[in-house]
Amino acid sequence: MDGGQRLDKWLFFCRFFKSRALAANVVESGEARLNGHAVTKPAHTVRPGDRVRFPAGPYVRTVEVLAPGTRRGPATEARELYRDLGKERAPGE
Repeated sequence: MDGGQRLDKWLFFCRFFKSRALAANVVESGEARLNGHAVTKPAHTVRPGDRVRFPAGPYVRTVEVLAPGTRRGPATEARELYRDLGKERAPGE
């Protein structure tokens, strides 16, 4: 792997979603953005330095990819995969 990883898998490894299927559903719905562009393919590759924006509950989160994951480990390990750039209330919430 050239430092990249599938978007759905990365979101799951970072513990933003309880299952990879939930992460894939958010991506397929068109609600996720990668570097400002809408993505609809869960297999889209993310690499260190990319910015990912996605809905998470009543918020929209923006994070920067720091590293691909190798497994869905504990939260302390997951936090090393991204840098939180903030969250804001989702429209209509």
